Amino acid sequence: MHHQPHGAPHPPHRPGHPGGPAPRPPASPAPPPVDSVESTGHIRLPAGGLVPLPSPPPGPQPVGAPPPTVAVLLIGPAGAGKTTVARYWADTRRSPTAHISLDDVREWVRAGFSDPRAGWTDQSEAQYRLARRTCGFAARNYLANGISCILDDAVFPDRPVVGLGGWKRHVGPGLLPVVLLPGLDVVLERNAARSGTRRLADEEVARIHGRMAGWYGSGLPILDNSHQDVVTTARMLDDVVARSLMSPPRW
Repeated sequence: MHHQPHGAPHPPHRPGHPGGPAPRPPASPAPPPVDSVESTGHIRLPAGGLVPLPSPPPGPQPVGAPPPTVAVLLIGPAGAGKTTVARYWADTRRSPTAHISLDDVREWVRAGFSDPRAGWTDQSEAQYRLARRTCGFAARNYLANGISCILDDAVFPDRPVVGLGGWKRHVGPGLLPVVLLPGLDVVLERNAARSGTRRLADEEVARIHGRMAGWYGSGLPILDNSHQDVVTTARMLDDVVARSLMSPPRW
């Protein structure tokens, strides 16, 4: 039998050679970060944190400069034209803008949906609160990523549950509420042209419109679009937003 001389170096073991070390599998690359700026460009929203809306830069802005990021809450009774105006305003802005309608989000619930025509119940209140939280989170997420938002909802001045405080709590203190309040005859006519769960009884529309009148004297900007088309109403909203950016209101 041949013996290895004492002190002679041992030949290196080859992978797979009897007596040699087991071959190591190649290292797997580390998984890419999830929802990181590097991988998606998306800025994460801090858990539970509010998004401060940026203040407009001082001095006159260059011609053609995109407007600053804003969050608008368009308030009004059924038939006021909130969703139509909000969608058009978001479509025609010179900077990225999202439209979030509370009614649309409420109707994400299919089986078990609490129909507003059946009256206000514990279930409808719970679904409303859930939809408002969902809209608020979506708005804050868009704002954190530099996209303005316009939300629309029938916010009542005399009901804390369906009130302005909840929206400010979920979206943030920089929220700009604007009331869209045409005359009752106009609201009734527009409501008659609606269908499905969006169309309410005339008595209910009149009751809601009367309660919305409580916004007069609140300090919120109120737009009477009784005789204005969508384009003109959107321009009126632009004026309100521009004034609020130059001199932020206190409400």
